[in-house]
Amino acid sequence: MATWSPLLSLDSASPLMEQLIFFHDHSMSILLMITIMVSYLLTELFMNKSTNRFLLEGQAIELIWTILPAATLVFIALPSLQLLYLMDELKSPLISIKAIGHQWFWSYEYSDFKNTEFDSYMIGSKGNYMFRLLDVDNRLIVPFKTQTRLVVTASDVIHSWTIPSIGVKIDATPGRLNQMSFTLNRSGIYFGQCSEICGTNHSFMPIVMESVSPSSFIKWIK
Repeated sequence: MATWSPLLSLDSASPLMEQLIFFHDHSMSILLMITIMVSYLLTELFMNKSTNRFLLEGQAIELIWTILPAATLVFIALPSLQLLYLMDELKSPLISIKAIGHQWFWSYEYSDFKNTEFDSYMIGSKGNYMFRLLDVDNRLIVPFKTQTRLVVTASDVIHSWTIPSIGVKIDATPGRLNQMSFTLNRSGIYFGQCSEICGTNHSFMPIVMESVSPSSFIKWIK
């Protein structure tokens, strides 16, 4: 089931993105409470209703305004560290895909299947396309509800493989292999773009991933 955040306005397509949205809302609720409390105290101070000569000294008040921020940071740090661990966790992926960034297109290789590699170029603005400057000629096909490992590198300069709907953003660095895993909740078509300024045509190397059922994926890969 897709979740929706009123501040992000984005449907999640993976458990990772759902947790990112939950953490965002959790942090924003804490920040909202702090903002309301500080605004109230400043308003009372400006109205001369909180003026007290003992307000700025005293062990009790100093203990309170030291412990409260520390406890607030703990409530933010614990779910953040847990989410960072989950984002880097690789546990028995069923499919491995290698994405190679070029100026200015992407190449994909399915490591578990022989002779399955292709280039993905942006479709030009000419023609009656539904998504202008976002669609490609060869989409990345991935089965949903399947643990997928993505290995990313680049052949020339630094790129960044990013799809916001699934919460994936990973740098493609020449001479280095970066990896992460994800699992899709549902079928659909998800769009992304290179998020690293990689040259003059940086905005013309989109990423399109299509999520299909495992049976459809097997038919496609054959």
